[in-house]
Amino acid sequence: MKAACIAFSRNGGKVCKKTAAILEKKGMETEACVTARYAKETGLDPLSQTVAEWTKYHFSAADLLVFVGATGIAVRSIAPYVRDKKTDPAVIVIDEHGKFVISLLSGHIGGANEWTALLAEELHSMPVVTTATDLNHKMAVDVFAVKNGMEIKEMELAKKIAADFLDQKRVGFLSDFAVKGQMPQELKQYQPSGEEALEDGIHVTIKRETKPFSHTLHLIPKIVALGIGCRKYTKKETIERAVNDMLDTLEIERESISCVCSIELKKEEEGIQQFCREWNLPFFVFSKEELQNAEGEFSSSSFVEQTVGVSNVCERSAVCGSENGMLIQKKRAGDGVTVAAAIKDWSVKF
Repeated sequence: MKAACIAFSRNGGKVCKKTAAILEKKGMETEACVTARYAKETGLDPLSQTVAEWTKYHFSAADLLVFVGATGIAVRSIAPYVRDKKTDPAVIVIDEHGKFVISLLSGHIGGANEWTALLAEELHSMPVVTTATDLNHKMAVDVFAVKNGMEIKEMELAKKIAADFLDQKRVGFLSDFAVKGQMPQELKQYQPSGEEALEDGIHVTIKRETKPFSHTLHLIPKIVALGIGCRKYTKKETIERAVNDMLDTLEIERESISCVCSIELKKEEEGIQQFCREWNLPFFVFSKEELQNAEGEFSSSSFVEQTVGVSNVCERSAVCGSENGMLIQKKRAGDGVTVAAAIKDWSVKF
């Protein structure tokens, strides 16, 4: 993860340097700068562009932005770029004396609230968090989703359920996967019959168009690894069509895909790379030895074995990408593409 910090004064530069050091210790790749006149005495890089230019670049490149200075500077700087709580980075403001650490943007999904609490503790400052669920000590659906690696399918409904929590209304909960930990009191386990159904509810699933509740919020865990094999120079459109056909057959959500996998020989295959870029998916490759060591029963092709040194690419790479999970789709072949899918052994954690 990446962080970018900026300061505008002598005192601010000192606080900025401390903040950057804290973030670095927590594993964040961090850049820190200050207006040029204070760079030498604070030991920070000099700001070499306008604040607007700095913000524009880091708003898309970083996971966390920290402004050490007035809140107004931060608000005006980020205003042109704020788009979507699913994708906007976390933004935090710290005053130049380090008295207050303010969660300004993407408190839940972006993690600004957690970073605010951490920085405030390390800087001996006062954390300022204004999100309603945090103030009222209620479950935050978006935080729950992020911590479990799940995609929120219906963001507007997530807001409605957050309002239910604040209004002391219980919300139904159903998971297709094992559940670990104590379920919050705001939730009630789904009962298919015998009790009055709750209107609003959460379904943790990878399946499409389920409706256990009148208003069902779908949280999609990203736990399906795709294995892909293809002829050289296969076009992205052909690969995409094969993947979509498989998802339609399985009736699972596109958001459930966590990664695309193949054999090491395919690491430069442009069609797969382009597909991964457009679907925003990581592409992992495995050596033939790693594929041969995959656990399970797999389809076998003597032609594939003679060509690449292992009898099956797509099924074995899917299993490797799912950390030795279970195949949910064996090899499907067509138009020079083979695809398979495996699901990671996963559970919901409260």
